[in-house]
Amino acid sequence: MKMMEYFWKQQDDLPEGIGYGLFSTEHMISIVVVLALVVLAAILIRRFSEDKKVRICKAIPPIMLILEIFKDLYLVRVGHFGIGYLPLHICSIGIFVFLIREYVPSVKIKGIFGEIAYILIMPASVCALLFPDWADLYPVWNFMNLYSYLWHGLLVLYPLLLKLEGKIKPTLWHIHYEIIFLLIVVPPIFLFDRAFGCNYFFVNWPLRGTPLAFIADKFGMKYYLVGYGMLTLAVLFIVYVVTGTIDKLTARKN
Repeated sequence: MKMMEYFWKQQDDLPEGIGYGLFSTEHMISIVVVLALVVLAAILIRRFSEDKKVRICKAIPPIMLILEIFKDLYLVRVGHFGIGYLPLHICSIGIFVFLIREYVPSVKIKGIFGEIAYILIMPASVCALLFPDWADLYPVWNFMNLYSYLWHGLLVLYPLLLKLEGKIKPTLWHIHYEIIFLLIVVPPIFLFDRAFGCNYFFVNWPLRGTPLAFIADKFGMKYYLVGYGMLTLAVLFIVYVVTGTIDKLTARKN
């Protein structure tokens, strides 16, 4: 079938210019569909029994790990698995945050990583949906394209369930959780990027059409990482403030 011609193709095996592009009609529809499915799933799951909700939350991280392994096996099969597909982007690291949150017995660690999942991983995943780096590379009906939307949808769903079920209590006084996490994770990834010419966390160069590209254009690459860091802190602050405001309004209604 014609529509299956490019389904299992990796970007290097696809014709140039076949992608649907950032903010195209296809991109907008994809965002709406993914977020609608996330909201629908959250609403349906909340209606389940407590035991079933717990089992679903425990199942999501392992399912995501299986999906990631399947993707890597696919890339090996088509001969394109390489250093650029390691789980070193913030959204890939999210799976490890989720696994720690769900399976480490310490209540304190569960709280810390649950908050990191909600305040850091979830907004990063929403940003990835808004500014997908795969949109220029793949047609809509392609495994890597569909997988990317599924993956980021799950990255939004899991933290959302934690918040809706009261498993985490985000507060601005915990902003150091995310800052310390980034201070631990980013430096070695930065060194890895510089050593191997990769762009995990987009620390070497910005993605076209994103706020990071605006920072690079406005302040130059000399101050790119400074601006990147300031933007990250601003986003963390905004997410905390918005979450706190919503929690207060909800508490008043109740």
